Amino acid sequence: MSEQVKRSTIQAAARLRRDVGRFEDRWPVISASAFPPLSFTWEQLERQLSSLATTPVKQRMASDLVSGTRKQAWAKPSEMVLQEILLIAAILADDGFNPSQEEDSDPMT
Repeated sequence: MSEQVKRSTIQAAARLRRDVGRFEDRWPVISASAFPPLSFTWEQLERQLSSLATTPVKQRMASDLVSGTRKQAWAKPSEMVLQEILLIAAILADDGFNPSQEEDSDPMT
């Protein structure tokens, strides 16, 4: 692994830790609820988010957005992951957000 890749990885981890810290400062942990926690799979989440999408392009985006959330979920409080899921749902259901086919095919542009 090159020094540049190592530095980039360390910076990404530090940025994630800062994001988690800011979230925890704003949203302190709530004591256990009397209700049982929710349980669903990432595949079920992707399926439901895809069904909320208002265009075929956004339906395809659901998979990438869920994948990105899933990959970092281990390092975040569950409520922070919930917030990200709600934001994804809002974006996919937003009639005013209409990404083009070109944006869908090249995520780096």
